[in-house]
This record gives sequence, C-alpha cells and structure tokens, in this order.
Amino acid sequence: MKILFVCIGNSCRSPMAESVMKSIAAGHNLTDWQIDSAALREWNVGRLPEPRALTILAEHGLTSDHVTRLITTDDFRQFDYVFGMDESNVADLLHLAPVGCRARIELLGNYRGRELDRIIIDPYFVSNRAERLEHGIHGFRRCYDQIVSCCENFVKNHCRAESSLRKHLDLAENVLFQ
Repeated sequence: MKILFVCIGNSCRSPMAESVMKSIAAGHNLTDWQIDSAALREWNVGRLPEPRALTILAEHGLTSDHVTRLITTDDFRQFDYVFGMDESNVADLLHLAPVGCRARIELLGNYRGRELDRIIIDPYFVSNRAERLEHGIHGFRRCYDQIVSCCENFVKNHCRAESSLRKHLDLAENVLFQ
C-alpha cells in the first residue's frame, strides 16, 4: 500500500499525517506500506515541517525528518491513495491528476467516522485571541487529533477488507482443491 498525504504547503497537516500513519502502520505490522507527503504549492519546498507541527508530534512520541516537496504527476501513478486535507486540496488534486491515474484521490476526513467535521483545518492559519497567546498550538493539537482518528479508521477499514478478502480466497481455494 502506498499512501500520499497532500496539503497546500506540506508544512503542517500532511507531514503530521505522514508521521501518524507511519506510526499506526508500524503498530499493525504493515511493513510493506510506503507513506509520504507533498505540497500543492512550492512555498516551503526544501524545508522541514512547521515547528509547531513538530512540537505536537513530539508530544506524542513521534518525529518527522520530512523535507517538503511538491506533488508530481508520477505521484498519481505511484501511489494507491492520495489524501487531501480539505475540499480545496481535493479539487486541486483532481485537476492535477493525469488521465488514467492509479491513485484514489480522497478527502482524509472521509475516515473520521460519524463525526460531522470532515475538513482538517489548516492550523497555520487558525487564530483567535486564545490561540495567539499560545502561538496557535491548540489548532495543531486539534489537527493532530483529527488526523489520528482518520488514519486509525483508514487502517481498520483496510485490515477488515484484507481479512474478508483472505477468507474468500481461502474458501475458494478449499473448494477448488477438494
């Protein structure tokens, strides 16, 4: 399984999602999964993730050595899933996707379960009086929590589908070889 997370600048949401999914995949022994992240705009190319994103990851025992990169046409051919963080990201991805692309382009928030808020709001731009007092760190915590929920649900759905497929294949094999 190859998964690419994409947001506008690849400095907050998508590198956080990359680190979270790598951790969850490792916890489920999904060692063949390849996980990366990319930007829709070139503003941050070559930079490390936003320091507040790294702070939140560190609070949860995670790290990121990701260096921001721009999404490429090949990404749509190489990855199984390309997740946008908001509707604007998904619209941009659908516009950029080449004809016949391999990747399923989806909103990561589709995997939040029954929760109403499917948009992973860009914490870089979140600001209210309380947020300014703490340099917007609460927006990053909220973003992290949303990402964890989505990634955990995606993995659960994938593992359930894989298990069901294996059962059907085993059943078919037993019928064929009896």
